[in-house]
Formats: sequence, C-alpha cells, structure tokens
Amino acid sequence: MTNARAAVFASGTGSNFRAIMETDNLLCDVVLLVCDKPGAAVMEKAEKFGVPTFIVNPKDYGSKANYERVLLEKLHETDVTWIFLAGYMRIVGPTLLGEFPARIINIHPSLLPDFPGLDAIGQAYEANVGSTGVTVHYIDDGIDTGPIIAQEEVPVNLDDTKEQLTERIQQVEHKLYPQVIQELVKENR
Repeated sequence: MTNARAAVFASGTGSNFRAIMETDNLLCDVVLLVCDKPGAAVMEKAEKFGVPTFIVNPKDYGSKANYERVLLEKLHETDVTWIFLAGYMRIVGPTLLGEFPARIINIHPSLLPDFPGLDAIGQAYEANVGSTGVTVHYIDDGIDTGPIIAQEEVPVNLDDTKEQLTERIQQVEHKLYPQVIQELVKENR
C-alpha cells in the first residue's frame, strides 16, 4: 500500500513542520512545503529534510482565487491528497476548500472555540485564564471554526511569562499534531 501524499503549508519558523517530519514511521509522504513568506525559516528545515518547496507570494496574484489556483495546480501536479497547515498565516479560501474537502487540517494554540485567530497565546495570557491548550481541527470557511478533531489542555501557571506558556503549548503541539495526522491518514487509507 502506498503512503498518502501531503503538503505542509507554513509561514514561519517551521517547528510543527519539523515535528511532523521527525515522526517515526509517518504514514504519509510529505512531498511539498508551501510557503507564502520568502525567506521564512521553515525553508531551511524543508531543505534539511529534502522536501521540495514552493514559495508563492499572494501579493503577486491580484486575488485570493488566483493565488489559490496557482497552489492548486502545484498540489495536483504533485498528487497531494492531504494539506497540513503548520503556522500558515492565511485564511484558506473556497478554491482550495472545494478541492480538498475534509483534507485540510490545522493546528491552533488554544482550546477552540476560545481565542480564535491571531496571537491566541497572547489572548489567553492577557485574559488570565487558568488553562488554554491546543486544538487540531478541519478547516472550513471561517477563522478557526472547523470541526474539532483533537484537543489537549495546557495549564496557565500564575508565574508564567508569555514565553514560558508559548514553550509549553508548542511542546504539546509537536506531540499532538503528528499523532492526529497518523490517526487520520490511517483511518482514510
């Protein structure tokens, strides 16, 4: 049985990309890294793991639909069946959603529906909540509103700095996301 083929979309440092790539016996082949930020640190990680990269600046395409059509062409060309968002800081539009129903997964650093959108860790930290966490969910046409697949709680300690909380959340992300990917790919073989 051949492995599923996946693309990872990332915009930043790529710590979740690295966690996925370092998963023992990953049940899918990551055949493409899509990055919307030329020069992002994730590019170095892709090179280290031998994953081809596709750098696409959305500003070069005039509209979200045009940008996503270019992405779609590359995804079809590489026979991608799954998309894993790993710090991809763009809202996925209908062009991609329509082609990959229930096949675009995201990781978010809060217990959704709490603290959707940008800087979820900062939102939780400023709200002085007793706990926050990590959510893996399907993408839909909203912002962090897709059906939840898995969540894990992370306590917020009274003496936490935002940086300490971020580090603990990332530790959970790096464990939970690859685990969920493995389960989803296995279920959908």
